[in-house]
Amino acid sequence: MPKTATKKTSQAARLDGAQGSDEQRTEAYKKYDEGVSESLTQRSAKSTGGATGSASRQASAARSLTMDELLASSDIAQIKAGDAVEGIVSSVKKHEVWVDLGPNGVGVIFRREVGGIPLKEGEKITASVVDPELDEGYALLSMKRASKDRGWSELQRIFEAQEIVEVSPYSANRGGLLIELEGIRGFMPVSQLSAEHYPRVSDADKDEILTKLSSLVGQTLRVRILDVSRKDNKLIFSEKEAVRDDMQSRLANLKIGDVVKGIVTGVIDFGAFVNVNGIEGLVHISEISWERVEDPRQYVKVGDQIEAKIIAIDKDRLSLSIKQMKEDPWLSEAKQFKKGNAVEGKITRITPFGAFVQLSPSVEALVHVSEMSDDEGIDPEKLFKLNEKKKFKILEIDTENRKIALSLKAIKAKKPSGSK
Repeated sequence: MPKTATKKTSQAARLDGAQGSDEQRTEAYKKYDEGVSESLTQRSAKSTGGATGSASRQASAARSLTMDELLASSDIAQIKAGDAVEGIVSSVKKHEVWVDLGPNGVGVIFRREVGGIPLKEGEKITASVVDPELDEGYALLSMKRASKDRGWSELQRIFEAQEIVEVSPYSANRGGLLIELEGIRGFMPVSQLSAEHYPRVSDADKDEILTKLSSLVGQTLRVRILDVSRKDNKLIFSEKEAVRDDMQSRLANLKIGDVVKGIVTGVIDFGAFVNVNGIEGLVHISEISWERVEDPRQYVKVGDQIEAKIIAIDKDRLSLSIKQMKEDPWLSEAKQFKKGNAVEGKITRITPFGAFVQLSPSVEALVHVSEMSDDEGIDPEKLFKLNEKKKFKILEIDTENRKIALSLKAIKAKKPSGSK
């Protein structure tokens, strides 16, 4: 595009630069000429003798005075920075694209602002005005900015309407998923994933979290916009919010004591997480089995389908029990023991206040430190060894609380004099 020899006025540049709008330009210049003639006539009538200046100076003054009025009275819109304008591609060059804006003149889009979209001559496009008039008289445009303008507007609308939309993450990091919507890149933190997709891992292993998150890349997820701010260039998504309403309605149909089916989504040191029809449930280590569980992984694994009983409902999470799906074996096994009887058991745990003794596969009893010896300051660690077997006397059986109290010193007192 050749530069003009001298800088034109913004109004004249728009009239001269209009491509493919001969009738509009002719009409505008006709009005312009009429305005000049009318102004000269008025000035001549008011002058005394018509000798107050040359005709050329009067014409120049009239031209500068009536141009704004001319454009104001015509149909030519005054574009400004930030406006969205439509135009026809008139020329596609290596580094720029020229656009015919009709009555608004000519615009140019530098290649970096096209946005990688293949354009051809004669194509109708929409662009955003960066600068309504450069020194050369044409407008500086951007298709990228126009696309982003439309994108932010649509995102704001979706946010205000609290619509649920489908997205597909294009990447992941240890903090969450990267998502693009309406040409704007956003983020979904791990904390905003639903129970179905939340990465349950042991010891918060970052590499394992990243592996689980990466498996969601390319999948279709239903989300809501949690926060959007064009000013801060911020776009945050939430899958949890998208499923909340549906989850609450399903929670309302559940009650304590119900038996539910679910899929194990994570196994950690203190229990197992279970997806119950989109609702997160937790089976605590103490509710996995009637036996004493050291490692939950020996009982359940990710992907297992289980049945469990609801023992508590806390907001949007279920507390579940696997062991309560079966009869408590402690009750039946404890029937073989009687108060005052002597029993043999294996030491399973040693604590400062006493030692735990396994009497049968499901029955564990406690010998308190006060029942170990009459000596003061007895140290259970010195008196017992793990897995060793010893004999005790049963002091008490509490069936309701599933407790049995033992005594070591009472069994020793029964030994005949001189025996070891």
